[in-house]
Amino acid sequence: MRFDFETIMDRRGHDAIAVDLPSAESGQFAAVHRKEGFDVIPMWVADMNFAVVPSIQKAMTDRIAHPAFGYFAVRDEYYQAIIDWQTGRNGVQGLEPKHIGYENGVLGGVLSALAALSCPGDNILVHSPTYIGFTFSMESAGYHIVHSPLYLDENNIWRMDYEDMEKKIRENHIHTAIMCNPHNPSGRVWTKEELAKAMEIYERNQVYVISDEIWSDILLNGNRHTPTQSVNDYAREHTAAFYAPSKTFNLAGLIGSYHIIYNDWLRDRILKQSSLSHYNSMNVLSMHALIGAYSEDGRQWVDELKEVLSGNINYAVDFIRENLPGVTLAKPEGTYMLFLDCTEYCRTHNCSVEDVLYKGWEYGVYWQDGRPFHGEYSIRMNLALPLSRVKEAFERIREYVLL
Repeated sequence: MRFDFETIMDRRGHDAIAVDLPSAESGQFAAVHRKEGFDVIPMWVADMNFAVVPSIQKAMTDRIAHPAFGYFAVRDEYYQAIIDWQTGRNGVQGLEPKHIGYENGVLGGVLSALAALSCPGDNILVHSPTYIGFTFSMESAGYHIVHSPLYLDENNIWRMDYEDMEKKIRENHIHTAIMCNPHNPSGRVWTKEELAKAMEIYERNQVYVISDEIWSDILLNGNRHTPTQSVNDYAREHTAAFYAPSKTFNLAGLIGSYHIIYNDWLRDRILKQSSLSHYNSMNVLSMHALIGAYSEDGRQWVDELKEVLSGNINYAVDFIRENLPGVTLAKPEGTYMLFLDCTEYCRTHNCSVEDVLYKGWEYGVYWQDGRPFHGEYSIRMNLALPLSRVKEAFERIREYVLL
């Protein structure tokens, strides 16, 4: 490989909550007393433990070399980088600069879209298990979430329940739905046929769609992303899609995402909502970081990243199935997260998922509570680490945690 995905990066003291928050003893980790000799393996918050592609740092340092950081206009190169990326990676056609707009974050964009399409107190359709960011931000803003549960089919693949979706839409007078494509936390990469069937339901019931596509570049084992807007004319005109380089290139600390909205009326309404705080504005270094990310080097880096993450996921899934009885999961097709189901293990061993979580933390496996994602006995695990660390984590789990 051209790029390094094997070096174990020491992030301590470098503003990374993945490792510094646990040592600061806050939140769920407050009561953890880690066993002596076991360092922290960060497998909870969804960021990566790989060095960024050098083209990002070069783009930023080239700009830093000029000693002025006043008000600025967005470069044409920014828009062209996004157009080229979406065309080359996702087969998007007809994307123009006017369709692209900056957002401080995908969740901020989702809330701006909700404000444009609905009112506090309105019912909004969301699939479950549910990304925790949707739950917290929507409830804080006063929206009522109506969950349509995904289900596992006979092949252990997560599926949308179309009948339940339409039933919930009609019973609750819903006119706005949120898609997560690829889905977080399940890791399901929706096919064009699945998205088209969902869109038929939305069109029949005149539902607008807000599509979170932040994971669209993190695809495993040859899976391909289908943009929600691409499946038919209704989807193109009635969907606001949100993307970011932050998940793909580990740039969350720089802040910055973008929307793609083709419908002029919808775009104007959302832009108005996002402008009201007067703080939904781009950072000049974030702009240059995206340009550096969406470069030829960035394309090669992501291709290698997908290969590495696929190997990590394949190893972990096989290890769990062979060595951790009572733990089940559906193999993710995208993202770098596992969503474990510990129901059988907890019932067999008469313990709670909190007991399992705590024991993992004791031995330095800092995984994430899956219950806020609507998984009653679930644990969420980040596998965006060098494979050697992934293997070490699962050996600790087998030897000390899930005995």
